[in-house]
Order: sequence, then structure tokens, then C-alpha cells
Amino acid sequence: MTVPAHLPEPSSSECDDHDSEFAHPGFEHRTRDVAHDGAQDGTHDGTHDGVHDSTPDRITLRTWLRLLACANVIEGRVKSLLREEFETTLPRFDLLAQLDAAATESVHGLTMSELSRRLMVTNGNLTGLVDRLAREALVSRAVSPQDRRTQVVRLTPAGKQALDAMTPDHLGWIRSMFSELSTEECLQMYTLLGKLKTSAQRAAI
Repeated sequence: MTVPAHLPEPSSSECDDHDSEFAHPGFEHRTRDVAHDGAQDGTHDGTHDGVHDSTPDRITLRTWLRLLACANVIEGRVKSLLREEFETTLPRFDLLAQLDAAATESVHGLTMSELSRRLMVTNGNLTGLVDRLAREALVSRAVSPQDRRTQVVRLTPAGKQALDAMTPDHLGWIRSMFSELSTEECLQMYTLLGKLKTSAQRAAI
């Protein structure tokens, strides 16, 4: 697929910077854990791993590792496909998508704090990425009328055009990776993950 003319092509060093900006600090450790999860059961398809015969604690741990493994596989494939097909990165795509979602919700731009919360990264990690996207005219920044110390970031027409060129492919990739799950199974998993998210947030640790 040809890279759209309206989509600026970041250098390889920029791509590396963007991915590292949004990486979680325990990535290497958790990757080893996920690999260990697959090595323990001798399979990666999740169908004959003997987890049903395990203790409750082991089932909890194995579920956690399986969740990480799925997230790593899906995220890794999406990152690779975005680079191969559009010469862009997942953080760039995610940031443009959040600004587009805000516009759909009739929100006229997002502050850096709001973007940080939506993307689950720190303001410091976002600054460089927003700077680059602004230089490429994919986003704009303006002083907030409510607080002149705060900048509001918005998606520009060029940014919207760039995002719209990628979203159909992105949806197709996700749909393909979930193709062996029925709609009912996806809904069940979505509900269970919501329950897990609440449990993790409320845990008295």
C-alpha cells in the first residue's frame, strides 16, 4: 500500500522515540513472564494447558499472563502493520484517534492532561509527540480560554484526513485477529475485562 501524500513520514529514529515514549516501564520483565507462560504449558494456542486442574492462585496468575500475552501479540502486530502500510507509529495513531473521538463527542479539543488520561501516559511523554504532530500540521494547539496556562490540542483537517486513511485498515486488522471469537464471546470477554478493571482499581494493595 502506498503511503498517502498527506501523511508525513517520520524518520526511523522518530518512530523509535514515539514507541518508547508510550512503552510501559515493566515491558521487558512482563515479556519474560509471558514467554514463561507459554513455555510452562508447551503450547501457545491456549487449548490444552491444564489450567483447569490448577489451584485458584495458579489460575489467577496464568490468566494474568495470558492477558499480557494477548495484549503483546495484538499490539505488536498493529505496530508492525502501521509501520509497513503507513510508515507511522501506534502512539501517533492513538493520539489522532483520541482527538477524533473528542470531536465526535462535540468536545472542542483536549488539554494535555485530558489526552494523558485518555492515553494512560504522562504529560511529559506526550509533549514531544504533540510537538511533532503540530509541526506536521496534523494537530493544532491554542491557549485555553478558561486557563491561559493550559493548551488545547485539536485535530486539523489534515490530521483527520490522515487518520481516516488508516482507520479502515486498522479495523480490519483487529477484526481479523478476533475472527475466531464469536460476537457473543467478544461481549462476554468485554464484560469480564470491565469487571477485572474495576477489581484492579479497587484492590487494597
